[in-house]
Amino acid sequence: MLQDYYPLIIIFTLALALGFLVVALGTIFGPRRPTKRKGAPYESGMVPYGQGKRRMSVRYYLIAVLFILFDVEIVFFLPWAVILRELGIPGLIEMILFLLVLMVGFIYAWKKGALEWD
Repeated sequence: MLQDYYPLIIIFTLALALGFLVVALGTIFGPRRPTKRKGAPYESGMVPYGQGKRRMSVRYYLIAVLFILFDVEIVFFLPWAVILRELGIPGLIEMILFLLVLMVGFIYAWKKGALEWD
């Protein structure tokens, strides 16, 4: 059974090795002519202001977690919808349970005010 995965392991190993090789060759043979202007931060042609490490609002991270939560829902929901007839009633019950768990996360975010814009 493990031998079925050998081609996949070989492809991942080759991809990883090729990635390291390309980065190493670029580092070894690439031109290095650092200047002050090249080392300066670039912000769309504008002169940067303030520190590079500004504090972000917790709301930013909360929105990112919500995006991941609902993105995962779609990733599982679409293939399920394609093979719904093959799964039958047990598949429908499983998806309902999955949606209920996600609904708990949605209600929690709603109660915390994550979906309100100021």
